[in-house]
Amino acid sequence: MTQTGRNIKPEILALLGQRDYRPLDKIEMARKLKLGSNESVALRKTLRELEHSGEIARIRKNRYVLPAEADLVTGTISIHQVGYGFLNTETPGQPDVFVAPENTGTAMHGDRVVVRISRDKPPPRGKGPEGRVIRILERARDTTVGTLQHTRNFYYVVPDDPRFVHNVYVQIPPRIKLTKAPVPGDKVVVRLEPWESRHVNPEGEIIEVLGPASAPGVDMLSIIRKYDLPTEFPKDVIDEVNQIPKRVEAGTLEGREDLRTKFIVTIDPDDARDFDDAVDVEKIDDQGWRLGVHIADVATYVQPGSALDREARRRGNSVYLPDRVIPMLPEQLSNGVCSLNPGVDRLTHSVFIQFDKNGRAKNTRFARSVIRSAHRLTYKQAYAILQSPAKDELGERLHGAWKLASLLRRKRFEHGSLDLDFPEVKVLLDAAGKPVKMERIENDESHQLVEEFMLAANEAVAQEMRHREIPTVYRIHEDPDPEKLSEYRELVLSYNYKAGDLSKRPELQRFLASTRGKPEEQALKIGLLKSLKRARYSPEPLGHYGLAKSNYLHFTSPIRRYADLVVHRGLAERNEKRRSRTDMSRIASIAEHISNTERNAAEAEMDAVRMKKLEFFQLQLDTRNPQVFRAVIADVRNYGLVVELPDILTTGLIHVSSLADDFYVFESAQHRLIGRRSRKRFTIGDEIRVFVSRVDLFKRQIDFALADTPRNKSRSRAR
Repeated sequence: MTQTGRNIKPEILALLGQRDYRPLDKIEMARKLKLGSNESVALRKTLRELEHSGEIARIRKNRYVLPAEADLVTGTISIHQVGYGFLNTETPGQPDVFVAPENTGTAMHGDRVVVRISRDKPPPRGKGPEGRVIRILERARDTTVGTLQHTRNFYYVVPDDPRFVHNVYVQIPPRIKLTKAPVPGDKVVVRLEPWESRHVNPEGEIIEVLGPASAPGVDMLSIIRKYDLPTEFPKDVIDEVNQIPKRVEAGTLEGREDLRTKFIVTIDPDDARDFDDAVDVEKIDDQGWRLGVHIADVATYVQPGSALDREARRRGNSVYLPDRVIPMLPEQLSNGVCSLNPGVDRLTHSVFIQFDKNGRAKNTRFARSVIRSAHRLTYKQAYAILQSPAKDELGERLHGAWKLASLLRRKRFEHGSLDLDFPEVKVLLDAAGKPVKMERIENDESHQLVEEFMLAANEAVAQEMRHREIPTVYRIHEDPDPEKLSEYRELVLSYNYKAGDLSKRPELQRFLASTRGKPEEQALKIGLLKSLKRARYSPEPLGHYGLAKSNYLHFTSPIRRYADLVVHRGLAERNEKRRSRTDMSRIASIAEHISNTERNAAEAEMDAVRMKKLEFFQLQLDTRNPQVFRAVIADVRNYGLVVELPDILTTGLIHVSSLADDFYVFESAQHRLIGRRSRKRFTIGDEIRVFVSRVDLFKRQIDFALADTPRNKSRSRAR
């Protein structure tokens, strides 16, 4: 709005959309719109907002156009460590844009940029368009973390992030006063100065010295600083939490359904400290089951607009690093009165679903409740019980629960859900933070039992919220780009699998089933995930492709996800005549923000695990005692074998020069290396045994050496 109350935004868009429009600058536009001199500030502000939102674009000589008219697209750029990038466009249905290294300009990974599509030549068949960055709209970060180095004439910082492909020049001593003077080899945090030209290195100022790169704890501290993760809660948040009772008070039980006599259990990882979900299952004669899913009622303690709420929203989610958890909520809540610990009263939000004997949901009910968990089980304990005959009430209950869970799981896949589950690897550290072991966590029956019940509860709540038209945050996974699946099919064929049109769900399911238990299953699933769109949060229920559900959201983890807290508040208010203060515009803002915090947390977690894996292998080299690992050849190149270690989910290279028993020739058509004398073959999918031979901490690359001869896939498995 201008000072005269005039809304000029639609007028600007209408002007730029005219058939005979020629690009205008601010002064010319003000004249064309007949704006007074007192409205120039409003014009500049509106133009900035429209440019930032991607609705208009600024071109040469600061003139404005509609992006499509000038072949311009707005989005977030992802930079690969070799220099090229992909623009993830903000326009639904528009393909990603490839950006060659020489066309990235001064864009850095995660920046929001404007790219001009190249029309000089059509894109290769099956490939998306190419473009060039013409403007940086918003920097993803204004700091970077790296290692201080120096030459005779200057100091520079080598960024930890390999996607930041330029060294950063710094001054020593820094202009900013530091408690410790930096020396070469230190990990430091650098505040970046404006970077205008790709032809000169960026410059920055050291604002924090983390310590020697090899010092204990510095690696995880560098991850925390790199991803701007909070390490402490503000004082007003702590003051607020200190006012919350440490146990459930009698006054809070009024109006709640009392479930304290029910046989309710929690099942969580061994090292879990907060328990936000609990379940109970009752068999109803021969008619089916009644499932109860009970979730910590965090909303009772975290009031909208409070300091605690503002901080939880800012964080968006908890972050799980190998040596610590950075929680969304202070531990007094997350590990205290909100945690569903056994034998104590806890406030919950319950979902009751009655299933018939065929696993169909017959009716659903929701209630604010109070529970007293009967048992706290780890996944390992639950799995052991499920693998043995039932010996007591706990065993009988758990076996009964698995009958329902296994039925729900089978029906879910029958309805089109994709089997994208694969194990994760937990890095076990010693007291000094050194990685001593990699533990593969399988998605066994104990995990599947909890997963199916949480999926059922999430879907039930989503259906209720949509039916009642209550604004909330949905979890969506949009349909994949057919071109991406077509490219993925080429990878599948290179593994000698038969595959039809993978954009057809039944064909994709058939293919995934054919990889089950095969050495290359892991690599192919990861390849598929890269071809699919990323799940995110949205104010609209756009469906979940991977789960094949039209209504889905996150309800079951409010201790560690802000999305679930928003859902709890909406569900609690569903029967109120007056709608909550949460409107669609606020929901959309929350959805975008927590999608970003989730992505940032996921990258931090993967980066931290990757760093500890590198350290694990480096320690083996230092002690000259490398372990031998099972590996699968994931790709064959003229320079060597790309291998996957499925037991610890690590990728590395066996360079062709290390295959010293023969001279190997690369046969590109067959994707294999073959020995000229021995005729020994190395082909995609072959199982081999390897040990680490080299670790490059800067490039984050691992080289392996062959420990024995390969088990060729043509002999070791049948299609």
